[in-house]
Amino acid sequence: MKKIAVLTSGGDAPGMNVAIRTIVRTGLHYGIEVYGIYEGYKGLVEGQIEPLSREDLSRIMNRGGTILRSARYPEFEQLDVQKKGIERLKEKGIEGLVVIGGDGTYKGGLAVHRLGIPTVAIPATIDNDIPSTDYSIGFFTALETAMDSMDKLRDTSFSHHRCSVVEVMGRHCGDLALYAGIAVGSEFIITPETGFDLNRILTAINDSYNRKKNHEIVIVTEKMTDVNELARIINQQTKYETRATILGHVQRGGSPTAYDRVLATELAEYAVTLLHDQNGGYVVGQRGMDIVHTPIEDALNLKKEASSKRYGLFGKLKNKNGGTP
Repeated sequence: MKKIAVLTSGGDAPGMNVAIRTIVRTGLHYGIEVYGIYEGYKGLVEGQIEPLSREDLSRIMNRGGTILRSARYPEFEQLDVQKKGIERLKEKGIEGLVVIGGDGTYKGGLAVHRLGIPTVAIPATIDNDIPSTDYSIGFFTALETAMDSMDKLRDTSFSHHRCSVVEVMGRHCGDLALYAGIAVGSEFIITPETGFDLNRILTAINDSYNRKKNHEIVIVTEKMTDVNELARIINQQTKYETRATILGHVQRGGSPTAYDRVLATELAEYAVTLLHDQNGGYVVGQRGMDIVHTPIEDALNLKKEASSKRYGLFGKLKNKNGGTP
């Protein structure tokens, strides 16, 4: 291959810029010219495709977000729209594509691959909901942000004899809530994997008050329940003054941690090497200490195994109908 392109799609994640930088530098090592596609699949169809050089990537290692920008573009599910994107690539003489993002990004990459442009996907999402890799780019930076925020909340909760109900991102995966809960010593963690039993939570919080515990932190994965309503109920039915905090998109930002930078570098280098060796249709990932590749189609059909692997730590405490105490 003489020319490849890279795009970022879906929600941004810290470490995407590191992956972009590595793709360009690895491409140059192999004598491959690398193009950047701006604004994801939307930019692909619109022809927002420009060559990238070493100079374009100076001083981006510590920057969050993505210099290529991102956009959600559901129109790319349509075959005629996909073909327009292929035409834009062929106009530039681009022979391979690297896509960086989550499962929606994978689907777009698979479509491009099936239409004749070898494609490799790199997992980047703070939710860590990609089943073909142990960790995705951005997860540990988001975890660090969530932990820092909750450490600060604990200080004020302790000072006011208060219960803090904190919502973190995660979509359908509870990894961010679980890891943050472990890191800050949260009293209760509510995730899709643990389930949610309101009565059990209220009983446990009242028991904590009777044991003269000065504060509580309840961590909730988004979409599990309305945290403002949960805080109101706890405030009414326990003796703790209760406040809800939604961390929101602050979790997406910030300088990527060392782990995310190293992970992004390893995955991106491997992705370009696969294309250089004429291998497309794969998603790269980390399994244990190994960097591996899986067919994109298989990766989309895999089931996330968080409940069996990561929740084993709470095996004796977990109640399938309630949160993890």
